[in-house]
Amino acid sequence: MKSIKKYIAEVIGTFVLVTFGCGTAVAVGCDSASGSGYLLTALAFGLVIVAMAYSIGNISGCHINPAVSIAMLIRKQLTPVDFAGYVVSQLIGSALGCVVLGIVFGFDCGFGANQIQAGWENGTVGGAMIVEIILTFVFVLAIIGVTSKVENTAVSGLVIGLTLTLVHILGIALTGTSVNPARSLMPAIFAGGTALSQVWIFIVGPLVGGALAAVVYSYLEKE
Repeated sequence: MKSIKKYIAEVIGTFVLVTFGCGTAVAVGCDSASGSGYLLTALAFGLVIVAMAYSIGNISGCHINPAVSIAMLIRKQLTPVDFAGYVVSQLIGSALGCVVLGIVFGFDCGFGANQIQAGWENGTVGGAMIVEIILTFVFVLAIIGVTSKVENTAVSGLVIGLTLTLVHILGIALTGTSVNPARSLMPAIFAGGTALSQVWIFIVGPLVGGALAAVVYSYLEKE
């Protein structure tokens, strides 16, 4: 029963992330030429994490991201069974968020799907992969670091949310910023086209970045 509640919390958290994060991207525009829309999208993703961290964090840890879950698996803070349950729950939440976006904005809205941005002159598949690995590494490293000390509990949600905002500020102009395979896969499936053909970048890159963050932090914390 306890695991089921954790999975439900992950469904809810990822649903909110996609609905409000990707929804803001659809509503205001998130390319680098959109000015305030660019920043609003970055803030929307960050603020969702703040809200969810302080609401479902005590139930599931508020991963709402397979890259975070794989890091916790590597650090043995999550069992293989729970890892699978978390990822499935996150994908369900993301799909539900996409359904809501389709109803609200139309099923041709693009769903805030990630892809290599047209305005990125040096954008390549390899470059996008490197960007996603680095952005996810920084994000997950911050999560592991701030949650590894009990005394940080009161501020951990704020730190994690601000870090997600930070990586979006840089990454939106390059890849749209994924750092989260669940946030990327379902919008790509709903959007189709180029987003779907490139979605593997936004699955592999974040998972590699999350795993690297876990390995590096585990090494650094050893005495």
